[in-house]
Amino acid sequence: MIPLCLAEKGEPQIIKKIGGSPEVRQHLENLGFNVGGDVLIVNTLGENIIVKVKEARVALSDGLARKIMV
Repeated sequence: MIPLCLAEKGEPQIIKKIGGSPEVRQHLENLGFNVGGDVLIVNTLGENIIVKVKEARVALSDGLARKIMV
């Protein structure tokens, strides 16, 4: 398992674990990040990454991306 921010750009990944406080986990779940779900890194902008999850594109900070393990 590696953090999402270290995954290869353009390669589909499967979410294996979501860390952080209960509030952070709930926030990520509301955005569509669920264990077992697919996620794809579309682009990186500085320390932020753009990911595709459930047919939507979401921008994540590096800190949030480190809480998602793939």
